[in-house]
Amino acid sequence: MSVSAQLLLRLNRVFPLPVHPFNLANDGQMSYTEWQFQKGDQTIQFFLPFHSQAEMFTGKTVLDIGCGGGGKTCYYATFKPKSMIGIDIVPHYAEEGNAFAKEKGLSDVVSFMTQDAANMTFADNTFDTIIMNDAMEHVGEPEKTLEECFRVLKPGGHLYINFPPYYHPYGAHLSDAIGIPWVHALFPEQALIQAYKQLVRDLPDGADRISFRFSTQPDGRETISYINQMTIKRFRRIQQGVKHPAVYEREVPLRNQLSALAKLPGLREFFVKMVVCVYRKEQ
Repeated sequence: MSVSAQLLLRLNRVFPLPVHPFNLANDGQMSYTEWQFQKGDQTIQFFLPFHSQAEMFTGKTVLDIGCGGGGKTCYYATFKPKSMIGIDIVPHYAEEGNAFAKEKGLSDVVSFMTQDAANMTFADNTFDTIIMNDAMEHVGEPEKTLEECFRVLKPGGHLYINFPPYYHPYGAHLSDAIGIPWVHALFPEQALIQAYKQLVRDLPDGADRISFRFSTQPDGRETISYINQMTIKRFRRIQQGVKHPAVYEREVPLRNQLSALAKLPGLREFFVKMVVCVYRKEQ
C-alpha cells in the first residue's frame, strides 16, 4: 500500500462517515431502495421553484434515468403519472425496483428495466418527462445520453437534471467508507482506491462495493469508473452543443452562508452542492 493511502487511512479515523444507504442496509436499518423512497422529496425540491410535482408527473409518461433501486422512481409515481419507467445500467436494480413497486402498490404504473441511457430502445417522442437525478455524473457518454434524452422526449416535454459536481466535498462517491471531505482533491486516485478497498474488504457487501466502483483499464491500471468526474465547467461546455433551450438553471451552494464562495471562479466547483437544469424540447 502506498504512503499516500496509509496517510489517508490514518486521517480518515478523524472524520465521521456521512449517513450512507449502503451502511444503513448493512446495519439492518433500511434497504437502499427504501432510503431512496424517503429521499424522493429532496430531489423534487430542486425543481419546485420552476415546476410543481403535478406539472412534472401527474398524467405524464415519465422516464427516470439512473434510477438505482427504484425508490425515488416509486416516490415520483405517488403523483399519479400515466405511466413511468425507471432504467439503470446495473442489471439487478430492475428486479429490485419491480419488487419494490409491487410492495408499494405501484406496479400498475411503474416498471423497471436494464438499459444504457446512451443507447435506449424506446421509440422517438415517447415521454413527456425525463428526470436524471444524480445520474449525469455517472453516465459514460454524457453527450450521447443527452442526445438520446431529446430523441425519446416528446416535443414540449421537459428534461430535469440535477447532479453534485465532481469537486463537491463527497464528489468521489466513496463516502460510505471515507469521511474526509474533498478527499479526491487531496489524494491521488490510486491512494483512494487502495484505502477504500482496505476499508470495505471485510464488509458483507465489500466485494460488491469494490466491483461497483472500480474497473481495470487495458494497461492494467485501476480507476474509479463509477463516476465520470463531471465538473460544472465540463457540464457547461457540454451544454453548448445542446440545441434545445435550458428554461431553468440553478447552482445550489453547500450552505446558504457559503453562497458567496459558490460564485467565485476559483472556488465555485468546491462549494456548489447541486447543479440543476431543466430543458424543454422545442416543438
